[in-house]
Amino acid sequence: MLAEWLPNLLAGWAVQLLGVLSPGPGVALILTVATTQGRTAAITTCFGIATGAVCLVAAAVIGLGALVAEVAWAMTAIKLMGAAYLSWLAWNAFGRAVSPPPPPSASFSGLADRRAGAIALGGFAMQVTNPKAIMYWLAAVAVANFAAAPWPIILIFILGGFVNSFVGHGAWAVALSSRPFTALYARGRRWVEATLGVFFAFTAYKLATTRI
Repeated sequence: MLAEWLPNLLAGWAVQLLGVLSPGPGVALILTVATTQGRTAAITTCFGIATGAVCLVAAAVIGLGALVAEVAWAMTAIKLMGAAYLSWLAWNAFGRAVSPPPPPSASFSGLADRRAGAIALGGFAMQVTNPKAIMYWLAAVAVANFAAAPWPIILIFILGGFVNSFVGHGAWAVALSSRPFTALYARGRRWVEATLGVFFAFTAYKLATTRI
């Protein structure tokens, strides 16, 4: 059974992987967390993003994603929530540009459970309020063509989507929290945070004003 559906699985995962490896708001969020809170926090953010990806792919597989995409007010609500979250990230980035926080004490600093949950929730919110992420998963499911797929294959696809997202974004987290990068960030912290603020603000504006 797996051999029969393997080409479909690989095709769908390939579409997803293109989105994971392409820099966007998710990677910018990981950069923010990695440079201000350390590697553990950045990887926790990746877990939240991957969990959001599971929700999106599950919705796409059962047809809920397509239904939401066809309901104008639902997509508008998702857009506005995403724009509000991005605006909040922009505000925080501009604040750090004006008054930079101290660097994280260690790349692998521990996190309290409650704080870890809040950090993961930030990654989750970034993923599920991004209409383009919804469209990406709809495309991945369409390419995979699971119309007649048995539920074990669909479950494998969903779990593979989580692994793809977590590993792909985790690679960004490791790179952006590495010593060479954090040293480079420390030298130009204000400029990096100001640039992130502009990026988040512009993305929020485009998300709120672009018809999807």
